[in-house]
Amino acid sequence: MPAVTVENPLELPRVVAPKPEDRARRVKSITTAPRGLEGEGFPVRRAFAGIEVADLDPFVHLDQMGEIDYGPGEPKGTPWHPHRGFETVTYMMEGTFLHQDSIGGGGMIENGATQWMTAGAGILHIERPPDALIDSGGLFHGIQLWVNLPSKLKMTNPRYQDIGAGAVTLLTNDNGDAIIRLIAGSLGDVEGPGSTHTPITIVHASLLPGGQLAMPWNREYNALTYVLAGQGAAGLDRHALGEGQMAVHVDGDTIVLSADETQDSRTQAFEVLILGGEPIREPVAAYGPFVMNTQSELQQAFEDYQAGRLGQIPADHI
Repeated sequence: MPAVTVENPLELPRVVAPKPEDRARRVKSITTAPRGLEGEGFPVRRAFAGIEVADLDPFVHLDQMGEIDYGPGEPKGTPWHPHRGFETVTYMMEGTFLHQDSIGGGGMIENGATQWMTAGAGILHIERPPDALIDSGGLFHGIQLWVNLPSKLKMTNPRYQDIGAGAVTLLTNDNGDAIIRLIAGSLGDVEGPGSTHTPITIVHASLLPGGQLAMPWNREYNALTYVLAGQGAAGLDRHALGEGQMAVHVDGDTIVLSADETQDSRTQAFEVLILGGEPIREPVAAYGPFVMNTQSELQQAFEDYQAGRLGQIPADHI
């Protein structure tokens, strides 16, 4: 899982260490993500399945895409499709995805890069592997996260952000046994590069075998840890946590994670996605590619899409 990394984590700035009065969040639940298919048939794990909606707010949906080693001709993506009312975050660790949308955003997502698309009032987009990857096959592993927007921003203008791997903020812990990639939001007084409408924090952390990580976490945010690869534990009580599982952390100032002393040869580290944000606490009406507040707003989104008011596929479309 290459993403962006360094040979010597001790050369990186340190994440703020917990203060003596800080409380570690307890683990409320652990769930296992079921497998499914998305788009034209690429495999995913539905990371939020079985979790209470109130524990996810402000997030709506999270897919782990892959990890899969495609043969020649096998890579798949999505056709052109619409969105309204939220933001999509696509983070690629292995393989390559092409993005294009109806407001002119687009480019390659690969090797630790993130593409952040605010659908807002409406947008059309497509994500697919490039022709070279389709021809050759190869590794494919990423995530796509849907971040809700509050009602006052549902109809904001669409926008697009390309966050290259080199822009990601890198940190470590005091022992240097973790690489912390801050994609958006803040950890203590350190900021990530992603610009967000909804206050959130997104981190991809790699814990070396036996590594221990205690990170500051905004008390007003929810907190979720999803395991991309490897084995470890969550919380001071060391709740076992493995690949494809999600922990919900509640009540406290820090998130505590630890990696098992032995990891499998495929990953060699405990790879976790840690995310949280300020709950919106508004009604959610979601169906297919739209996330609104009411059923009438959903109906309007479908009517606007059918009438071509969510954008047009560009002439140079992929």
